[in-house]
Amino acid sequence: MDKSSSDQNKKERQLEEFRMNNDGKKLTTNQGIKISNDEESLKAGIRGPTLMEDFHLREKITHFDHERIPERVVHARGYAAHGEFELYESMTEFTKAGFLQKAGTKTPVFTRFSNVVGSLGSPDTVRDVRGFAVKFYTEEGNYDLVGNNIPVFFIQDAMKFPDLIHAVKPEPHNEMPQAASAHDTFWDFVANNQESAHMIMWHMSDRTIPKNYRVMEGFGVNTFRFVNAEGISRFVKFHWKPVLGVHSLVWDEAQKISGKDPDFQRRDLWKSIENGHYAEYELGVQIIDQADEFKFTFDILDATKIWPEEIVPVKIIGKMTLNRNVDNVFAETEQVAFHPGNLVPGIDFTNDPLLQGRLFSYIDTQLLRLGGPNFTEIPINRPICPFHNNQRNGFSRQTINVGQVSYHKNSLDNNTPSTSTAKEGGFVHYAEKVEGRVIQARSESFKDHFSQARLFWNSMSPPEKQHIIDAFSFEVGKVNSRDVRQQVVDMFVHVDQVMANKIADNLGVNRPTGKQSQVTSSSPALSQENTIKVPQTLKVAVLIGNDFNLPEVEMTIKTLRQYGVDYTIVSEKLGTIRSSDGQKVRVNETFLTTAPVLFDSLYVVGGTATNQAKLNSDIIDFINEAYKHYKPIGIATSGVPYFNASNAKAGPGIAFASSNPEFRKEFVNIIAQQRFWNRDIY
Repeated sequence: MDKSSSDQNKKERQLEEFRMNNDGKKLTTNQGIKISNDEESLKAGIRGPTLMEDFHLREKITHFDHERIPERVVHARGYAAHGEFELYESMTEFTKAGFLQKAGTKTPVFTRFSNVVGSLGSPDTVRDVRGFAVKFYTEEGNYDLVGNNIPVFFIQDAMKFPDLIHAVKPEPHNEMPQAASAHDTFWDFVANNQESAHMIMWHMSDRTIPKNYRVMEGFGVNTFRFVNAEGISRFVKFHWKPVLGVHSLVWDEAQKISGKDPDFQRRDLWKSIENGHYAEYELGVQIIDQADEFKFTFDILDATKIWPEEIVPVKIIGKMTLNRNVDNVFAETEQVAFHPGNLVPGIDFTNDPLLQGRLFSYIDTQLLRLGGPNFTEIPINRPICPFHNNQRNGFSRQTINVGQVSYHKNSLDNNTPSTSTAKEGGFVHYAEKVEGRVIQARSESFKDHFSQARLFWNSMSPPEKQHIIDAFSFEVGKVNSRDVRQQVVDMFVHVDQVMANKIADNLGVNRPTGKQSQVTSSSPALSQENTIKVPQTLKVAVLIGNDFNLPEVEMTIKTLRQYGVDYTIVSEKLGTIRSSDGQKVRVNETFLTTAPVLFDSLYVVGGTATNQAKLNSDIIDFINEAYKHYKPIGIATSGVPYFNASNAKAGPGIAFASSNPEFRKEFVNIIAQQRFWNRDIY
């Protein structure tokens, strides 16, 4: 997005004040002194010792030595973008939140996606929960919707959060494995904390290996309140629905991408925005009246439970569009500070015990990471509305507060800054009636750990169920303790007997003897097989050499463009290739610099090359891998010999151009489908 356009939102205009462009400028120190030499340190003689009076050397080295800050304990690996949220319809009936009052209202946002477990330098495509955090810069202050790509969580009470993270992080005696839950301590935690059952079913599903951030669902996880101007409260859960649908990698593909391109998901987001393919998500809400709090078979405050969409429909109320990349990853993505306690009037908390702990933890971690209480003055964290209070001093304070008064109440400054009434926009907490004994205990309504885990299993398609079994077999198969492996299958038999038996057989442990949940219902909304499937922004590798049929290839590429499909010319070497009539086409990638796992589909053309055997082998390897990963493949007239020499078979997801006037339309249709699970790959 053009940063100089007249329609910049308020946050963009605010950030512009802090941007620095060095183009055409003279080099200076941080004190503004112009530098005459930035190559050699000051010495006593040409080969003599370096002098400590070299202030430029000292400043440069000292600043470099302090460039790193503590990475996040969780969600360290992340990527972010700017955008805006536009409201579809007024939500006045449900909430007095200003940015949700008038249809068409646009609010600046900053969204950070992340991996939970891995360190800052870990790969993108590991099996992990993804963070989905959105900061709304509203006219009433910052509102943070801090969620994940999974609607439930591992634990019910925040007291267990340090235990969960200690268990899933690399084991302390050898600091392995990195960015992975496939190890003893995590699965020992799971088996001995069975409230995790529902979340583990999601964790073992395709949801934790999303294809990219643009096709990843988001959830607020916790239960919040909407409060309207009349003071009427309703319970609410938040959903982000990607416009392009919800799509995932397959496990073998995800592992290979980690080696081929560890930055795969962040690169996809960055490139897509640069190319004008903005990431779009519709915001949906589930709303339950206060009077209906106890009418369900589950506790609506339990973070290990969903509100099935078939029971509590999702109401779509607006759309978020991420349309500008950050200028500096550290200054924006790493220094942004999210906190579920950042609310605006009209949105409030509930007694969800996981949420209550989050309200402490997020603010606490920012104090360590960002050097004290003034992190709200960092440009990316500043609200776009004025802010006034009596908070003072601290490390790196930027605001210059004038006057002698820094307390409330006062008479010396006419009692300003003064408080605001609810009518003036002041935040007034919902007056919930609370009574009971002080106790450390868990509600009986929180103790059903397997009904919704079973609901999730029932909702999966046959391929998705097989993926879950395979994921369990891989993850728990990495556990050294046979006892822990046995505990896991003994636990998950309560979800499904057949599933647990298959996992037990794969793990070399005894089949479990327990009984599965008797839940028979399902929720079609949980299966990715029922998601939106469109060709837009999908990536096709054009495998090609010299002496190709230019008219045929041009017509196919033209059709791909018409449907918003991205294509990459892949050949033997960079430079250009020549068609049979001598026309040149630029090569984007070589078989050495890219891989089939980095594309959604192949268009096999073939041709001649300096090393013909190598070209033939590379094209066949691409076909074999794409076919094994259930991807669509289009075969040009000249591509048939390569296909015939591969392990692929004609059938679902394979389109041939030969004697097929509908080839281009058919090719686009199978690209949109993305996976063909009924393919015989063995």
